[in-house]
Amino acid sequence: MEKRKLVIVGASAFAEIAREYFDVDTHYQVVAFAVEASYLTRNELHGLPVVAFEQLDALYPPQEHDVFVAAVYTQLNRLRTRLAGEAKGKGYRLASYVSPRAFVWRNVKLGEHVFIFEDNTVQPFVEIGDNVVLWSGNHIGHHSKLRDNLFVSSHVVISGFCDIGENSFLGVNAAIANNVTIGRDNWVGPGVTLMKNTEPDTLFKAAHAEPAKVPATRFFKVGQ
Repeated sequence: MEKRKLVIVGASAFAEIAREYFDVDTHYQVVAFAVEASYLTRNELHGLPVVAFEQLDALYPPQEHDVFVAAVYTQLNRLRTRLAGEAKGKGYRLASYVSPRAFVWRNVKLGEHVFIFEDNTVQPFVEIGDNVVLWSGNHIGHHSKLRDNLFVSSHVVISGFCDIGENSFLGVNAAIANNVTIGRDNWVGPGVTLMKNTEPDTLFKAAHAEPAKVPATRFFKVGQ
């Protein structure tokens, strides 16, 4: 099968990773990266050109190229959402990636412009909206709904019948109990467990472990 050409918007670590996955696992061939002109500090990344996003349609016509926006959770996902919308407004089709090493049940509903890493488990009757990133190793429980513009980091557990509001971020090892609705614009820190519904625009900070008074070498009798 002839590969379709893809431009990745972004030049961060996520952009580098996305290039790897699209090139190896999909029918896409990444041909360039693009960033907004005010952030254009280099003209090449891994042997591919880096161009100004504002000139993208002139250099890489939408009739021949698709776009993926490799931005993380900046401004509660607003940056990724805005750039994806602008690319679509230029006439580009937005690409998605679903790892062949992820488990996605047959009746899962996927929106456009999603990126699902390896080792995700997405159970039956799940609905995933547009512009959603699932980093590696998450569990998305049956009948749950992940709304638009989300970033779910790694090893997050979303139990059954949950509803995750737009623009939210779920940190590493966060856990959401059954039948919980997370309001839009929520930031859920690493390791946070939520057992009941949340209000919109809420930040749940992670608890930082306090060091013990005894040094580690003394506790483990090092050097004795």
